[in-house]
Amino acid sequence: MHVNLIPCLTDNYSYIINDYVSKTVGVVDPAEALPVIAFLKKKNLKLNYILNTHHHYDHIGGNAELKKLYNAKVVGFVGDKHRIPGIDITLEDNAKWIFGESSVKILHIPGHTLGHICFFFENEKIAFTGDTLFSLGCGRIFEGDHKQLLTSLNKIKKLPKNTKIYCGHEYSYKNAEFCMKYDNDNIDLKKKFEKIKQLRSNNLPTLPTVLEDELKSNIFLRCDQNDLKTKLNMKNQDDYKVFRKIRDLKDNF
Repeated sequence: MHVNLIPCLTDNYSYIINDYVSKTVGVVDPAEALPVIAFLKKKNLKLNYILNTHHHYDHIGGNAELKKLYNAKVVGFVGDKHRIPGIDITLEDNAKWIFGESSVKILHIPGHTLGHICFFFENEKIAFTGDTLFSLGCGRIFEGDHKQLLTSLNKIKKLPKNTKIYCGHEYSYKNAEFCMKYDNDNIDLKKKFEKIKQLRSNNLPTLPTVLEDELKSNIFLRCDQNDLKTKLNMKNQDDYKVFRKIRDLKDNF
């Protein structure tokens, strides 16, 4: 299976996934239709599925046009069936769904929105995390609360360490600047930031990221680490309070 990054809008990424064996083609979070259509035409591909991680417009904006043009099936969370346009296949938390030759596990990861999900391709070790987990960051809280978002991130942390993370936006540079402000002696973070600088200077995407790297350098995934708690003057605080503090700091960064 191959994943193609499709830049959309200002900083969104949609992803076209192509199972070469079964010739099954899907798009994850089509922010807009035209860039997706252009890629499909160039590669002479027919779209079978539209996968939505959540209902925000910059993730479902292309649904209607793509569904009409290709008669593609829209896949999303059962709890968002009234908010995702054209939805055909509704999936619950921990459900298994088959995409071509691939087994996809559905993880309900609320916080950014209440109906947010992650599509985890189990054999390929690929996770589409939408706006819940970013490279060196996490999503803002719009509908859920801090405890929900922390629980969701902890769920993602349990995936295999070699999992490739494909998220919804190119936020890596700004996120790295924030992480460096509070975790600036983190060697892994410094290395990752240098790589991000190089990629962005050449207008290249910083994704996918790898879960193992995020566990070492993403401040939002390190709120259980004593060294970070000490840096934040929260040495004896529980993980939730540390996470809430970090999220509040980022909201005002």
